[in-house]
Amino acid sequence: MKKIFTSITAVLFATALIAQQKPAPSQKLDRSKKPAPAPAPTIKLGDIQSFQLPNGLKVFLVENHKAPTVAYSIVLDVHPQLETDAAGLGSITSELITTGTKTRTKDQLDNDIDFIGATLTATPTSIYAASLKKQNNKLLELMTDVLLNADFKQEELDKLKTQTLSSLAQGKDDPDAISNNVKAVLNFGKTHPYGEITTEESVAKITLEKCNNYFSTYFRPNVAYLAIVGDVTLAEIKPMIEKYFGAWKSAEVPKPNYKMPVAPEKTRVVVVNKAGAVQSVVNVTYPVDLKPNSDDVIKARVMNTILGAGFSSRLFMNLREKHGYTYGSYSSLNNDDLVGEFSAYAKVRNAVSDSAIAEIMNELNRLRKEKVPQDELDGIKNFLTGNFAISLEDPATVALFAINTERYHLPKDYYANYLKNLAAVTSDDVYAMAQKYIRPENATILVVGDKEELTKKLTPFSASKTVELYDFYGNPAVASAIKPVPAGVTPKTVIDSYVKSIGGEKALTAIKDRKMKMTTEVQGRAVSLETMNKAPNKYSMSFNMGPMVLQKQVYDGTKGKASGMQGKKDITGSELEDLKAEATLNQEMLYEKTGHKLNLKGIEIVNGSDAYIMEVVSPAGKKSTEWYDVKTGYKVKASSTNSAEGQTMTTVSEYFEYKDYNGIKYPSVVSITGTPMPLKLKLESVEVNTGIKDSEFSTE
Repeated sequence: MKKIFTSITAVLFATALIAQQKPAPSQKLDRSKKPAPAPAPTIKLGDIQSFQLPNGLKVFLVENHKAPTVAYSIVLDVHPQLETDAAGLGSITSELITTGTKTRTKDQLDNDIDFIGATLTATPTSIYAASLKKQNNKLLELMTDVLLNADFKQEELDKLKTQTLSSLAQGKDDPDAISNNVKAVLNFGKTHPYGEITTEESVAKITLEKCNNYFSTYFRPNVAYLAIVGDVTLAEIKPMIEKYFGAWKSAEVPKPNYKMPVAPEKTRVVVVNKAGAVQSVVNVTYPVDLKPNSDDVIKARVMNTILGAGFSSRLFMNLREKHGYTYGSYSSLNNDDLVGEFSAYAKVRNAVSDSAIAEIMNELNRLRKEKVPQDELDGIKNFLTGNFAISLEDPATVALFAINTERYHLPKDYYANYLKNLAAVTSDDVYAMAQKYIRPENATILVVGDKEELTKKLTPFSASKTVELYDFYGNPAVASAIKPVPAGVTPKTVIDSYVKSIGGEKALTAIKDRKMKMTTEVQGRAVSLETMNKAPNKYSMSFNMGPMVLQKQVYDGTKGKASGMQGKKDITGSELEDLKAEATLNQEMLYEKTGHKLNLKGIEIVNGSDAYIMEVVSPAGKKSTEWYDVKTGYKVKASSTNSAEGQTMTTVSEYFEYKDYNGIKYPSVVSITGTPMPLKLKLESVEVNTGIKDSEFSTE
């Protein structure tokens, strides 16, 4: 046995086997033979009681008297609508549901929920509420208040739209978010609801009228299932459900049909450029037609678990344990009433992106060419058996089973016989599922990373021998060709042009100390960033929210210290090197003197204008990239990769609207991405040669 998966259920099976096959006293036990497995048992799910209200609401009750709690889950059986130019409408509407009613303001609703220690949440297709049983009446009152007396307010919508825009800005620098966006578009297309992407433009089109229309259209009892789990009986709960939900009015709910997305005819390679990234997010993906009520679901799940659904899966063992390309590689094969999806995923170093893809494709092809060994199959089935057994400990799972049986028209004994059907899966079944659902020859190989490092490496994987470029929103991107640098242009001439454009060498060298203040907003709160420099090499940075210092860094010319809400610590290693660079006034002008190596890589378009690409290598060997506008000379962009607390992040800064402060021009707006939260900083003030004291840079 290559892999052993233990579970409570497996132990019970073994115990039952011993009891059934105990040899007679006169028989001799042959210990050289492995006992045959006992037959899988029929699962007793317990009593699931159900009834239906006149308005069409289907109710399922699972009694659970182990704890004095009760939970209600409403699930809407609706096909998603195409939100077109208002993509994100359903998500924002669902968040409005808990922002107040006709009888309660948001604060009153929040206070009432907190007072009884309850939970009340909503999604575009569900509402969930839970509390102690003694608060049952109040809980149902609150739940039905948001359901029957919804009262969306413009001010709450505006807040949610602002939060959504902030999340979108952050997602633009998150390679996983980028990959998920583009994967959706490539697999399903923008004319399918699963392929729609929320954008700044679509958020702007979301109105209060559209939110009200979405809610009144889809939140209807005749397409809803209500699962109740808790310390209640049918006799006591049914009158309460009739009382609170009986007034919920039914209405016709649209059920649109969509064209079935299809996989590519041949393998294609798509790259989303993330300039300067040191890692790549790899997805081998395509849509699949696998419905929840298909006979293939259990067999396909076994097949995918073997491939990539755990720490002992083939992808994980290959890419992580054998080759060390990644911290983890996984696959998923999702069933869905409209269209499912297959994906094999890994996050790897740029240098091994092509090797990682090759190994993923090798594992996909191996599953199609070779039947799974019996011991490997047995281990996976034991693993899935244990997971299923553990899931039954949660009564909410049983309630979900009841809803799924009704919603997807499953056999009434589908879950009762689940383990029998799982145990019956053979190596031939897995092989058949691989032939049907594993299709590397029809996959999109999607990679988010630095196109300059990736394009040549990935071309061989494409059937057409071309790499397609896409942007963050899943649109084909025009490849901005790197143009050569004209004769006579050198790193020195570019830096000299920059120095001249912002004020000149004489004015810059006259600065002995400088204090700058910039402001921004973080989650709606005003935040300031204050920096101080003192020649030749002292530096201080303070990130403040009002009088509270969120984070502060100080460099005294030798040592670095960080302080803030998480205490104090010495700054060392690469972080200290970065701090030294910040401490040098006019560091660009001094690159040559400080031992930096400069290399012009070409010219590309930045914000609509040609810019020189300058690679900067520090004396310690750290690389960064800077872009200088060809016409104005200004620095317009910078990118660097930093490591902190075990994480590697690529930070990109863009500089806009240079303005004159005391004879020197500074960018009045700086946009920073790649940080835990994207920032847009506005320059408020610049003070020069005010006699900043050395004590401001103390690390003691």
